[in-house]
Amino acid sequence: MALAEKLSISVADYLQGELVSDIKHEYINGEVYAMVGVKRAHDTVTTNLIAFLHTHLRGSPCRVHSGEMKVRVQTAQDDCFFYPDLHVTCSATDTAEHYNSQPKLIIEVLSDATERYDRAEKFHRYRKLSSLEEYVLIAQDTQRVECYSRDEQWDLRLYQEGEQVLFQSIGLELAVAEIYEGAV
Repeated sequence: MALAEKLSISVADYLQGELVSDIKHEYINGEVYAMVGVKRAHDTVTTNLIAFLHTHLRGSPCRVHSGEMKVRVQTAQDDCFFYPDLHVTCSATDTAEHYNSQPKLIIEVLSDATERYDRAEKFHRYRKLSSLEEYVLIAQDTQRVECYSRDEQWDLRLYQEGEQVLFQSIGLELAVAEIYEGAV
């Protein structure tokens, strides 16, 4: 019995397909993976953050992008597209129509279905972006925010209920309770 041949899709075909697809897909070196839906708490946390970041960044060269905009990670070994829950880019040269490739800050809101993937696979790939200064993981069902900042290595700062979160990469301090307002 012959083994099935593994088929790869080109970047151009992937990007074209995303324009007409009813569901979003992430792309990892020629393979395409459907995205899962989110719970109300996940959406509320994301929406709160977009509002705070948009207001904070107004008047600066930085822009916050929702989970509708892809981030491309392209190296000699990898060519990947991900849909982070939100990200911030500040580069005047990050102007591709359907994705950004120079994010300064990436935030993922964790769910049961994606937590392992966000912590391992995505973080492994995102760290290859020289522009990335901070990667943030936010629990959706409990007040916990993990900020990984690029210094010599990726240093972790953990914030919980009653504390103030410092998004170091963009100079924003925010109460954990504000992030979770209406969510938990």
